[in-house]
Amino acid sequence: MSLRQQLLNRCLRLTEKPLLARANPQMLRATMEMQARLFFKGPGDVSAEWRGLPGAGSALWLTPQGPSNGRVILYIHGGGFVFGSPETHRAMVARLSLLTGAQAVLPRYARVPEAAFPKPAEDIRAAWDALCRTGIAARDIVIGGDSAGGALVFDLLAELCREGAALPAGVFGLSPLLDMTFSGASFTQNAESDVLLPAARAAEMARLYLRGQSAESPRASPILADFNGAPPVWLTVSDSEILRDDSRRLAARLRDAQVPVTFQEVHDLPHVWPLFQNHLPEARETLATLAGWINALPPGRAGES
Repeated sequence: MSLRQQLLNRCLRLTEKPLLARANPQMLRATMEMQARLFFKGPGDVSAEWRGLPGAGSALWLTPQGPSNGRVILYIHGGGFVFGSPETHRAMVARLSLLTGAQAVLPRYARVPEAAFPKPAEDIRAAWDALCRTGIAARDIVIGGDSAGGALVFDLLAELCREGAALPAGVFGLSPLLDMTFSGASFTQNAESDVLLPAARAAEMARLYLRGQSAESPRASPILADFNGAPPVWLTVSDSEILRDDSRRLAARLRDAQVPVTFQEVHDLPHVWPLFQNHLPEARETLATLAGWINALPPGRAGES
């Protein structure tokens, strides 16, 4: 464990966890946007541009300098379905873009309380469909996301598998939220050790997001979905997180379905620690490992879906 990791854990426990436990959506949004501008710095040799996705609103496109390998990362930000944006995750995804040589696309999606389940998932499906309509082959796309964004990522994957649709080259999740029933043992076991997420507020988040719909729906809780035929999946989570067992159980479920899975569980790092890539050596190490996995995926063929 690095000294920076220890200091970050202490800082998050003293400042961010209490904020997440009490702040309203507007305060959470404003605070994370400000913190991202102040603390999350990405590499300078990745350009950023807002562009429309036909029929799916706008998205932030990140393009690394140098020759393109034709691969695209569709990245879905987290934030408990309440806060977060392409801008808050821009720096982290820009580093991943640079490490892989892939262009990255970060779409906006509707958030609580203005919208509720399943509208965010519908927005992400629209972004996927729009990206494919631009002429990018499905097999040239890698889908990824963190936390609540991970729920949307694996819902999209399950829907594509169910439909027998064209599939991405691979899918990854950073500390994904996969079970809206919060039935994993780690949810209570790690309530104290998790330095960022307040377990006591999860029920409120679920109530606002689901608005009376069942948390046991596979679309709300992708841990219950069918992933037969899915492409390779990469997952990482910290052993001290309340969401640890979401990833453990999904990895087991995917293996049962004969899906190739790479699962990395690390020790005592905060929820979605790769966000701190310009401060934390462990974050840069995780992104480098993920980039190696992405780069090792079989290449697609231009124009093929």
